Parts: sequence; structure tokens; C-alpha cells
Amino acid sequence: MNVSLYIAKRYLRSKSSNNAINIISIIAVVGVVLGAAALFIVLSGFAGLKDFTLQFSTVVDPDLKAEASIGKSFFITDENINKLNNLEDVAVFSKVIEERVIVALNDKNYLASIKGVDAQFKKVVDIDSVITQGSWFDQKTNQIVVGWGISNNLSFGVLDYAKAINLYVPKPGKGQITSIENAFNSVNAINVGVFDINENLNDTYVFAPIGLAQNLLNYKPNQVSAIEFKLKKGADEFKVKEDIQAILGDNIILKNRAQLNDALYKMLNSENLLVYLLLTLVSGLLIFNVIGSIIMMILEKKQSLKTLFSLGHPIKKIRNIFFIHGSIMTIVGCIIGLLIALLIVVLQKIFGFVPITPSLAYPMSILLENFIIVFFTITVLGIIASKVASSRVTKKLIQS
Repeated sequence: MNVSLYIAKRYLRSKSSNNAINIISIIAVVGVVLGAAALFIVLSGFAGLKDFTLQFSTVVDPDLKAEASIGKSFFITDENINKLNNLEDVAVFSKVIEERVIVALNDKNYLASIKGVDAQFKKVVDIDSVITQGSWFDQKTNQIVVGWGISNNLSFGVLDYAKAINLYVPKPGKGQITSIENAFNSVNAINVGVFDINENLNDTYVFAPIGLAQNLLNYKPNQVSAIEFKLKKGADEFKVKEDIQAILGDNIILKNRAQLNDALYKMLNSENLLVYLLLTLVSGLLIFNVIGSIIMMILEKKQSLKTLFSLGHPIKKIRNIFFIHGSIMTIVGCIIGLLIALLIVVLQKIFGFVPITPSLAYPMSILLENFIIVFFTITVLGIIASKVASSRVTKKLIQS
């Protein structure tokens, strides 16, 4: 039997004759519980906030998007389309044309991005779910759907025929510009819908039929800026990427949802990491109460340790008693803290005690990886604290 482990468990179960040591031990355990609980709750809150934020941006993001590797556009042949249609794991795909445009109304000009899409686009993403006014446009028309920010900035609504909306893009070419007409291509459009996704997209995008975008940009029928794909449930993304790349060649690059939102992911992950590090520091300060608790116990058990040493128990094994004692204290406290935190997170998800707005509860997300991160972090800090405290056991201390 491991003598150090046996004695450490006895010390954990028994109360000290000195009430101050009992109080310090309780404070140490409470510190571990609070550190673990706080860290898990905050990580769950950030995970929930991340999911809440990304759900709006991913509404209009496809599973995969093929973009031109060089330049702004590429050509797709009928043979390419047939091969893409025959891919088993691709549910549907949509041809897309994107470019910066000037949206003009009366004396106001607004720089936006036009996104010309074909009829399959509504099957690739659930665009109808974010249209708050009006409806989606019909193909082969001059109808458009704009973001709430653009509509608000230019002061136009849905089916406002009294206000003529003009879309402008610079004409390609060289030489001196002699007139505005020669400098820009333009089309007249009527807004039939307004979408609301997030502030960035609301202020940026104008959705239009792909034919309108082709005419405005002088694109050929088989020229596109991108192709957006919706994959079938359970599809192997890596394999689908390889199949699409084989069909379209090296003139395109493929991105998944995470890569399409890499800036947002990086920002959220950076904030998450910063908060994790700050809370780890706070948790470390709380957990280092374990050092004080163990040192006080070492001093109280000094006579017992002297007896053990006289019986031939080496200093290293005596240190192990207190190292194991502190480690078990930390692990038990961490588990209790995680259970308390889990209960709090579940109650928040059900009842929404902490709101962001009067009608919206703060989002929380329970992830297995957060359990692992918190358990590993608190345990490592507790082990370090226990190692530091147990090192106070020396031959000189015992024999004094």
C-alpha cells in the first residue's frame, strides 16, 4: 500500500485540532471551487456569444465557396457545370458575381458591394429568414434587395417607385475620361426587399439577379466571381474540396465557412484567449491559498512527521504526503466547481437570468473542450501550488 497516499487521505478526512487551520483549508478549497466555476462560466459565455455572433454572419455563408485564385473572376464551362451537378456530396450550387458599386439616389452616393446570384442561391443559403421587409427579387428583372444600413443611409424603402435607384461601376479601359457617361456603366433598379443580418453586411451588400450584375459589369455569360456550394448532410468536406478542385482546376481556391469569416473568428478567439489568461491568473491567485493551507498543516503535523522520519520514512515520501494532499484537494475542488458552474450555465440557458436586452438572454454554450480546459488549467495550478508547499518539508524543519 502507498503510505504517502494513505496518510494524505487521512489528513483530508480528519479535522485539525487548530480551528484556524480548518478555516484556512476551507478557504483554500473554496478558492479552487470559485476559480474552476468562474473560468468555466466565462468560457461557456464566450462560446455562446461566439455562436450567437456567427449565426448571423453564416446565414449568407455557403458550406464551400470557390473564388478566383488570380483576378476577380473566372470562366466556367457547360462541361464543368455538368460535372459539378454529378458530384454525389453536393446538394446544390449557385453562380455568383460580386463587385464594388456606387448606389446613387437623388444627390446621395453610397459605396456598396453588389452580389449577383442565380435562382439556386435561395437553396444554398436561407436568405428568406433575414428579409425583414418586402421579399426576394425575381430573376431577369432590375429588382434588388439591400441591407438595412444601405436603405437607412439613402432613405428609401421597398417598392418606392418615386425614388430612382442607380447602380454605377467604373468602365474598364485606358485613356482620358471625357464624360461621366463614358466613365461608368449604370443600371436603374427598384428595391423589393430589405435584409437584416449584422451591421457589417447590412451596410455592405446589394443582392441582385445575376443577369443584372452581368450587364452592369460587362461579364460574359460563363464568367463568374465565385460559385457557392451547399453540401449534403454528412458529406466529407475534404473529399468534396478535392473533387471540386479537380473539376475547376487551379484557377480557383476553395474556402469553408470558417475561412470565409477568418477575421471574425480571429477576433473572437483572441478575446477568448485574453479573458482565459486573465481568469487563469485570478484562479491561480485563489488556488495558491492551497500553499498556505499545506504549510500550516506541515507545521501542525511536525511531531508526527518527526516520528515518521525516525521510523525510516525518507524526506521525499514525507513531501509526497502533502503533495498528494494538495493535489487531491485541488482535483476535488475543481470537480465541485465544474458541477456548480454546469448547473449555473444550464439554469441560464433555461431561464435566462442574465439578459443582454429585456427580450434576449445572454447566450451560453456547453462544450466538452471547456470542461477539459478548465480541469487541466486548475489541476496544473493546484499541482504547482502543492509542489511548492510540499517542498517546505526539509530535514532541518523536522529535526528542529
